[in-house]
Amino acid sequence: VQLVESGGGLVQAGGSLRLSCAASVSIDTVTAMAWFRQVPGKSRELVARIYTDGTKNYAYGVDGRVAISRDPAKNTVDLQMSGVKLEDTAVYICNAHIRDPFQQYWGQGTQVTVSS
Repeated sequence: VQLVESGGGLVQAGGSLRLSCAASVSIDTVTAMAWFRQVPGKSRELVARIYTDGTKNYAYGVDGRVAISRDPAKNTVDLQMSGVKLEDTAVYICNAHIRDPFQQYWGQGTQVTVSS
């Protein structure tokens, strides 16, 4: 499974940004797709996850400011970010996982930089 992110860039605090992750396989064949983020010196953290049945999970602190969605027709998963804050600056990485047997895949990431 290959995952390719797009949509990162520079955005002003309070602004909006939409990230997209394109999968090389049908996203209906994986258990869940997710967006993680990572800043230098810190561990990767979950931002949002969406399961095949549409169930969504959001990390504490971003709920209400981000929205994850999936498009099985395009095999994409998007992350809509609004009201961005300086602390949202990070590399955003797309993730796919299959529950049984467990398999996990990562994209290369896309940089999001929030300026004041």
